[in-house]
Amino acid sequence: MTRLFPWVALAVFASIPLWLHDPYLLNAFITTGIFIIAAMSLNLLLGYTGQLSLGHVAFFGIGAYTSALTSLGFDVELIGGLRVVHEPWPVWTGLVLGTLVAGLCGYIVGKLSFRVRGAYFVIVTISFAEVVRLVALNWVELTQGPLALTSIPPMTLGLPGLGYFDFYSKQSYFYLVLAIVVISYVIIRRLVYSRVGRAMVALKENESLAVSVGIDVTRYLVLAAVVSAGIAGAAGSLYAHYLKIIDPDVFLFLYTITMVIMVITGGKGTLAGPIVGGLIFGFIPVVARSFAAPEVQWILYGLFMILIVFVLPQGIVPAVENLFTARSKAEFPASPKAKIQDAP
Repeated sequence: MTRLFPWVALAVFASIPLWLHDPYLLNAFITTGIFIIAAMSLNLLLGYTGQLSLGHVAFFGIGAYTSALTSLGFDVELIGGLRVVHEPWPVWTGLVLGTLVAGLCGYIVGKLSFRVRGAYFVIVTISFAEVVRLVALNWVELTQGPLALTSIPPMTLGLPGLGYFDFYSKQSYFYLVLAIVVISYVIIRRLVYSRVGRAMVALKENESLAVSVGIDVTRYLVLAAVVSAGIAGAAGSLYAHYLKIIDPDVFLFLYTITMVIMVITGGKGTLAGPIVGGLIFGFIPVVARSFAAPEVQWILYGLFMILIVFVLPQGIVPAVENLFTARSKAEFPASPKAKIQDAP
């Protein structure tokens, strides 16, 4: 039953555009899906290595700007009068480059910042995000600064022999986001259940003991940072081509907090946690909008988050798993023979 549940959930989500025709609700599903991808990437760091990155939105924004500039092209002057001219490339290359550039930035930040731990690491990541935001705000020749990059083309994929397919409608973009969610889930799952994933969990549980048995701390933490940043960059690329406009506000600290809320409330260190938390906190404003004023919506958002943290401190998914485990033990208690064998 447990193995069947992800396939049932995938089938349910895949059927949504077939019966849901409200553009507002489809928009909510798409934006929530994009932030679920970003939250899944943050969970790889926070949930499986124990490293809290409060600058994770930097990789999200880097992916967005890289993808947008790749598809729009640019002409900038660098130091010494050197000009760099880039002609627009196919849009799908923006998604690839956005993922790669964000992953490269994750490697650089990981190499520099994993020499420190705790509050120092948090400060480094926040500082990195702020530096990237200031670059996007002030390098007007490249990013248009506060005027924003506009007319970003919709995501387009080239299919051999079939031409190009534009994800212009909300229904088609929903399936694109769903596909990236599935791909990200599979990548993270395979990583977590591999030898590398076990090493990451060991570092989170007891770093000193992990080092004593020969686990290379920096190597595995940097690997987690690269994969995490790359997936966040892919989410940012989807975000830019969906909105078709991007500005320095994409680096707002609020977006990082949103990712952290999704991970913590859903259950950090679980594969389904960011998905469950993302769906709940992505749709609370949608539901509350129908009966509450904007100020009341944020109050309800905060109260619901506090309620989950106090009642289910480990998150929603671990609480549900514990409940099912307890029920299965009650329905299928250990046999008397097993109890005798287990007795000292």
